[in-house]
Amino acid sequence: MPNVKHQKWWGWGEENVFFTYENKPAFAPIVKRAVGIDLRHRERDTVDFGTAQVPASRITDAQLAALQGISGAENTLTDDHDRVIHWAGKSVTDIIKTLQNRFDRVPDVVVYPGSEDEVQALVDAAVELDLVLIPFGGGSSISRSLQARPEETRTVVSVDLGRLNQVLEIDETSGLARIQAGVLGPDMEEQLNARGWTLGHFPDSFNHSTLGGWAATRSSGMQSDKYGDIAEIIRGMNVVRPGGIVRLRPLPSTSTGPSLREMFIGSEGRLGIITEVWVQIHRQTEAREVIAYMFPTWQQGLTAMRHIHESEVHTTFARISDARETEFSLATQKAPTSLKKTVSAKGQDALWALMRKRGWDTDAMCIAYVCFEGTKQDVLRKKRRVSGIVHKQGALILGSGPGALYDQKKFDTPYLRDFLLEQGVIGDVSETAAPWAKLTTVHKNVYDAAQSAFDELGKTGWIMSHMSHSYHSGACLYFTFAFEYSDDVDHEYALVKTRIQQAFIDSGGTLSHHHGVGAEHSPWMEQDVSEGGVQLLRGLFQIADPGENFNPGKVIDSPDTLHKALRNGEAG
Repeated sequence: MPNVKHQKWWGWGEENVFFTYENKPAFAPIVKRAVGIDLRHRERDTVDFGTAQVPASRITDAQLAALQGISGAENTLTDDHDRVIHWAGKSVTDIIKTLQNRFDRVPDVVVYPGSEDEVQALVDAAVELDLVLIPFGGGSSISRSLQARPEETRTVVSVDLGRLNQVLEIDETSGLARIQAGVLGPDMEEQLNARGWTLGHFPDSFNHSTLGGWAATRSSGMQSDKYGDIAEIIRGMNVVRPGGIVRLRPLPSTSTGPSLREMFIGSEGRLGIITEVWVQIHRQTEAREVIAYMFPTWQQGLTAMRHIHESEVHTTFARISDARETEFSLATQKAPTSLKKTVSAKGQDALWALMRKRGWDTDAMCIAYVCFEGTKQDVLRKKRRVSGIVHKQGALILGSGPGALYDQKKFDTPYLRDFLLEQGVIGDVSETAAPWAKLTTVHKNVYDAAQSAFDELGKTGWIMSHMSHSYHSGACLYFTFAFEYSDDVDHEYALVKTRIQQAFIDSGGTLSHHHGVGAEHSPWMEQDVSEGGVQLLRGLFQIADPGENFNPGKVIDSPDTLHKALRNGEAG
């Protein structure tokens, strides 16, 4: 079996890593108020794969022999465990279906190519034998970009690029690196750090996603304020297509017609398989510090975030949670276990009391985190500039303690989602981007849309948000919602999610800032990029892939959407 890391088959992340609430005294009460349930102790440490009822592979002996001839029998697997790992991503509905043995269309075979030449042979074989190829990186997608169409009758091949995991070349003078697309985030950073460099791209899924996956889904990282979104980071790439490779050189800028680089970024496997990527890299910084601030209101905090960006302080990131997310975040704090921590907790309580005496509504306050990097002098200068900006909006500086804790725990949130699933609660996310002038409207309308869905379902629901990823003209708003689900989970989830997505579009936002389109967001593409834009994409996909061999049904024209789940639920 190939030496490729995967997440556990039944949930997010690694086996034996869990969220626990017993050491967080404020957590159970806020969950009770948010979604109306009493928490119980976690009972599920793992799930026996023997309980999985996996549909049989449909691959023929001749097809299997052809694929084995390309990558070897040891790298061409049809066992049920490997096929289930590759059947879907890690959206909350993917996990529910996996646990309930509701496998729509499992890949028939998983192939682990060991070179670009092998990928070329696989692509050519797909056209010749009429196979469906679905590229697979870390499997962290939450937009359903990895599933085959449920009605697909042809043999489905998951192409796992995990063996293509090396930093191949670093151009020290230009600050460029040539990296294989299947490398996981931590493995790539380890190789770059060993030579004093970093990519600076850290999405929430960093531990379990790949460079190629970031490119294919138009990813954005937590530190994009400094390092850029993946579309800005990528300077060139190799994309394997039938009959040959498109090679885009790592040029700083070019005026050679419509951008092929931009065309492949976000294409989700529909135009070919990305095998190598040229990226811009940065020297590791001397100093790094994350400072926490508390604002009296969401609007004051949002204004401060905009002014920080306008001031060109060049922070690594600047984000703020709204009042509900601030309250929830504080509720995940552990009970103090030492004298120092006890004193710190009492100091926080005293601070909140002082703020109330000064007229603060502590139910409305919002916490923000700003990251500074550079030389020690740079960091100090930037902190002073930001202090002046936030003080004008009434903020209190909480310091580096809370900021350091946030930095340490930034990749852990999905484990909380899996914990809630065991409690019978869906906790999921949806994100957008909009101009600064529309962010407040988007925020309010999304809250109203989610509440309308909760009311229609007769459920106690929760929604919260934070702002991240600032740009000259606007920013990303990232929403988290939760509710207790029933046997009608498909309809319930679809109702809440579609209301939120439609509110994005109706309020002037985009359907997704960095999670991609997949099948989940496909129905909103025409509203987002216009009917003419969808027609252009449809024409592009038809010409580039006339046989629909490359991840069909993603980005546009998906037959398996949230709207379909809504119709099925209403019919039921």
